[in-house]
Amino acid sequence: MDEEKQVSRRGFLSRTIWAIGGLITAGFGIPAIAYIIGPALQRDAAQNLIRLGAASKVELGIPTLFKVTVQRKTGWIVNEEELSIYVRTDDGRNFTAMSNVCTHLGCRVRWVADRKEFFCPCHNGVFDKDGNVISGPPPRPLNRYEVKVENGQLSIVGG
Repeated sequence: MDEEKQVSRRGFLSRTIWAIGGLITAGFGIPAIAYIIGPALQRDAAQNLIRLGAASKVELGIPTLFKVTVQRKTGWIVNEEELSIYVRTDDGRNFTAMSNVCTHLGCRVRWVADRKEFFCPCHNGVFDKDGNVISGPPPRPLNRYEVKVENGQLSIVGG
């Protein structure tokens, strides 16, 4: 063999150490990068459909309360929370979904059937059947959700 093509012992060991170091770096580096940027690449949570239940449960003109448990994932932390949503329809085809959380301080509102309005007991906030403020300290109407109806099942977008 030519002397130019021969690899010295020192050169061989140097290249071997660099190759092993590169493999170790890739072995730790690729999962670390995936761990760091993985949550940013996931689908936006606002596009998730949250299933409420059967549309047939909602009586015409009367807000019906649906309760669902939702898992929210923030990065690597998963929290479970209960959502309470009032759903109302006047014709059985078009549905309106509203939060039951008062926009003043976050107290729970309830439907008062004989007065046909939502009432917040914390500071006497009153909302009409569409969630608009009638009286009291709430600064804005009840939060609304986009409703989807598929195969007789109600779902809201996001939550």
